[in-house]
Amino acid sequence: MSHILDELDVIKNIESIYESNSGFNVLKDFERVLDELDLYVYKNWQDGELAEGPIIDRHWVTAKFFWPREKMPDPMGGKRLLDYDCKLGYLKANLIKPRKILEPGDIRPGTKKGKLDKHPIWIVEIRMPKKLLADMFGAELENLDVDNPSDASQEPMAQAPVEDQVVPGADAAGEEV
Repeated sequence: MSHILDELDVIKNIESIYESNSGFNVLKDFERVLDELDLYVYKNWQDGELAEGPIIDRHWVTAKFFWPREKMPDPMGGKRLLDYDCKLGYLKANLIKPRKILEPGDIRPGTKKGKLDKHPIWIVEIRMPKKLLADMFGAELENLDVDNPSDASQEPMAQAPVEDQVVPGADAAGEEV
């Protein structure tokens, strides 16, 4: 069975993240963990786009990212996450995108919209333990309501001021050593 991801669903997911302080903060911490674990040194990991998430469960935070099929992220990067109790899943799928209208044949019959094209992609699902997020950044994920993670009335997660963060390979003035 072929899995299909609709570009409209991706856009709606991103809109819901921007509407939720807690969802946005969790996603930032999720990305910081990936960066801290040096995942982006592996080929193509930096080119991924958010497809779904973050989904906040009792013990896990899950996010799905996608890449064009020809730019599959290096599986060795994913293997690195396994050492930190993260769970990974790789899936071949298709992304449905409207075609850019350049000629009359690009229009869907009876509409003024472009025809829908399938683009082959890889989807990587990353399930990260909340404990890993909390251990690395002192994130207070326990305060998030599992049943309603997008509740805007929740307090945003604690985060260290930029001045207090230690940057490897930099001295106190912020210059490269």
